[in-house]
Amino acid sequence: MMENAPFIALMAEDNKHDIIATKRAWRENHILNTLYVVNDGEACLDYLYQRGEYAEPGTAPRPGILLLDINMPKMNGHEVLNQIRGERAFCNLPVIILTTSKAEEDRIRSYDLGATAYIKKPVGFENLSHAIKTINLFWEMVELPKLANGCA
Repeated sequence: MMENAPFIALMAEDNKHDIIATKRAWRENHILNTLYVVNDGEACLDYLYQRGEYAEPGTAPRPGILLLDINMPKMNGHEVLNQIRGERAFCNLPVIILTTSKAEEDRIRSYDLGATAYIKKPVGFENLSHAIKTINLFWEMVELPKLANGCA
């Protein structure tokens, strides 16, 4: 992602197999961006707000992108997205919903809440690896606003 300026990618995902597969795809596609993983919506917010177990300086570097699952324990992805889109510090943060949900209402709600993209998780490692590679190639070409500026 963004070849000239690697940044932190944060993934909020509770499925251990999806986490392992994503990390493997990250390595195999030689993605330079560091991938941090949290396992539920509350941990995602703790990371973003640098509180709780992420309060120690340096434990939660500011992400340049968030890969967000919808169906997670404690707080789902839609609740996370709804909260961060209302915050000046995170209103420009690119958020890709990466989920197994095929429900039309989940896709519509994700975009209504301000998701940057909605991607159904592909079945099988090769398909997931290809999707991760494609996401990476896209973000290498995209020019984003400075995240520190916040939103109007």
